[in-house]
Amino acid sequence: MIFIAVGAFVSSAEAENDCKKPLYLTFDTGHMAVAPLVADVLARQQVRVTFFAANERTQEGDGSLGEHWASWWRARAAEGHEFASHTWNHTYWRADVGEVHAPSFRVRPSAGPRAGQEFVLTAARYCAEIARASDRLKQVTGKDPLPLFRAPGGKTSTQLLASARACGYAHVGWSSAGFLGDELPSEKASNTALLNKALRDVRSGDILLAHLGIWSRKDPWAPAVLEPLIAGLKERGFCFRTLREHPDYAAWVAR
Repeated sequence: MIFIAVGAFVSSAEAENDCKKPLYLTFDTGHMAVAPLVADVLARQQVRVTFFAANERTQEGDGSLGEHWASWWRARAAEGHEFASHTWNHTYWRADVGEVHAPSFRVRPSAGPRAGQEFVLTAARYCAEIARASDRLKQVTGKDPLPLFRAPGGKTSTQLLASARACGYAHVGWSSAGFLGDELPSEKASNTALLNKALRDVRSGDILLAHLGIWSRKDPWAPAVLEPLIAGLKERGFCFRTLREHPDYAAWVAR
């Protein structure tokens, strides 16, 4: 298969089938200031990734899933990237409440009109949080998102995961070595240290996690680390695929 998109990727069937050491690079949304740079690097390196999107506050525009960024998402779809929900309001799970047969969850969103507040959502309303981001992604990209989601902070419970699966969404976390550290304080975790750690520790099959901008990090990660990381991993024989092809999720996605 040859895939060609404007300013993006050209990959052959031989290259696709020769992927012996796959990695699954994923990005969660953030303040979006580095999003154009991330897109440029991915295009230059001919790497496709999976984006998990919430409607988070951004440095520019009306939220990461607002109209300002809609054309950016459409362009990524044209390049062959995949998309999935990060919940609409970047809603953190805090605790299970209620009965097993009628689960509810104490949550705290970091975006939207109730940002910073704790309150309770029923399982159905939590599913609606997942679906709202997924629906918006489909609206702006014209592409069906994957039936996957990532809970903010990776914080879940057995009941939350079961409730999400019941409404059609499997959860995706990340590998231990795949935590790329872009949300850590730069005073304690320098870009050089994070790059070296990833190049040393990442293993075949790992799901890698980064963000489209972290408000609190003083020395931004992506401009310094992303391209050297991808290039260095390629030199070590790794290749990149989306979660559509991940063995733990491929059957769920194909249903």
